[in-house]
Amino acid sequence: MRKQFVKTVESLMAKDERLVLLLGDISVFGFRNAFKQYPERTYNIGICEQAMTSLAAGLSMEGLIPILHSIAPFVVERCYEQLKIDLCYQHLPANIVSVGASYDYAALGCTHHCPGDISILHALPGMQIVIPGHAAEFDRLFNSAYSNSSPTYFRLSERKNLKNHDVEFGKAKIIKSGTRATIIAVGPILDMVIEAVQGLDVCVLYYTTVSPFDDYNLRENCKSGKIVLVEPYYTGVMLNDIHATLGEKPVLIKSIGIPNKFLTDYGKAEEHDASIGLTPGNIRKQVEGIIRA
Repeated sequence: MRKQFVKTVESLMAKDERLVLLLGDISVFGFRNAFKQYPERTYNIGICEQAMTSLAAGLSMEGLIPILHSIAPFVVERCYEQLKIDLCYQHLPANIVSVGASYDYAALGCTHHCPGDISILHALPGMQIVIPGHAAEFDRLFNSAYSNSSPTYFRLSERKNLKNHDVEFGKAKIIKSGTRATIIAVGPILDMVIEAVQGLDVCVLYYTTVSPFDDYNLRENCKSGKIVLVEPYYTGVMLNDIHATLGEKPVLIKSIGIPNKFLTDYGKAEEHDASIGLTPGNIRKQVEGIIRA
């Protein structure tokens, strides 16, 4: 997805002179052409992510559209106050694009893990959150949302779904129809969910926009009142949105994702998946359980 990010941004910078790219010492080589072609709008701010966010707010106040980019824990957790006060509180448009989702950089340990980015950003009023599951989906979503006058977080992953889906900003996509339960799959977790529910009479809704939440498609595709929520970050972020959407009737929900604990072991991301049960086998077990309930 990072390669597509470079292509998408450089293509847009050629068309939209309002775009300014701010890098936190990440992807500098990838954007080498942008540095050459748009030196007045491409800057490596270095390991100064908080200052970079405040700078973005100032640029936004002047009518420009900043793009901030770094590894997730540095551009989200380290900059949380600046995201809150400088961007969200002042309703300023900016695009925050991260890499290293959850534990993509598993071998680098907890300093480079960030499974909590979505939960803390979801708490910020006005923050839009986009989680594409494929490089082509990022291109489509970024093009449609980068200039929509709101701070928007784009979470890029090292992992992706095999298939590119025709997704729209702010809308969930129906991947599979069914009646006995509704499975919500977020971003790059979709392939795992599809494998898990093969042969089961369930609906699969694919969310690439977490906020704003698509309540319409959930309401129209959850007649069973049974939901399995599968998220590639700290589990349960979308629970309040689900309850707000379906709160007029009893709802049975099972939430699957990353547990709220430090993952202190080193290794590959897939090994973390296995250790916490974020696997097709465990997802199927939970789905079958909720169907029987």
